[in-house]
Amino acid sequence: MGILNVTEDSFFDGGRYVTEDAVLKRTEQILEEGATLIDLGAVSTRPNAVVSDEDEEFETVKKYLRLIFSRFPKAHVSVDTFRAKVAEMAIGEGAAMINDVSGGADSEMFDVVGKHSTPYVLTHNNRTTPLSTKELIPNMLSFFGNAIEKLIAKGVKDIVIDPGFGFGKTVEQNFHLVNQLETFSILNFPILAGISRKSMIREVLGTSVADSLTGTTTLNTILISHGASILRVHDVKQCMEIIKIMNLLHSL
Repeated sequence: MGILNVTEDSFFDGGRYVTEDAVLKRTEQILEEGATLIDLGAVSTRPNAVVSDEDEEFETVKKYLRLIFSRFPKAHVSVDTFRAKVAEMAIGEGAAMINDVSGGADSEMFDVVGKHSTPYVLTHNNRTTPLSTKELIPNMLSFFGNAIEKLIAKGVKDIVIDPGFGFGKTVEQNFHLVNQLETFSILNFPILAGISRKSMIREVLGTSVADSLTGTTTLNTILISHGASILRVHDVKQCMEIIKIMNLLHSL
């Protein structure tokens, strides 16, 4: 899953893709480098980001979905949004998946994806009381179990589990989740992992965002070996090289 942030303030690529020409070039790059999905986001989810209002996000997502499909009609685009209104519009415009980093904070989100039988990324985002490392995985399994039951009742069949690296978790807890990722296979749904250039890497290595590719590549390799089915990344080419090597090893 190649990341396409059409925002001014995303932590790595904010401001890079805010013109039509830049968005089309980035889309072409993501596809040529081998990604299956393009994850289009119009609201930054970095810590302390200023969240744009719903109407602004709505119009931005609509504009760029139409632009992408006008040039790349067969592209599979996931829309990164926590707003049900934006999700419904995006599905109508041809989005193949909704990637909701809030874990269903909008009370209407499950109804929307259920009505359209749209694939949905369910993210664990600890928005309330901080959890201890010991509490983390039991809390996550409980959250996923309850939310999956609700989604299935709404008619959603294609669910992807995202542990939510960096969302309400300490650096230690993020790496604990890397080690324990296979635990979530008990849920019997694909697992998405999004750690690309995140602060969990930078804080351990003492690097900048720009210099965190090696750490990202290392962790993505580990995540695949621990059961991740989808990797959400800024650097598609490097990620595809990991996948090719891992696929070869698994075939022997």
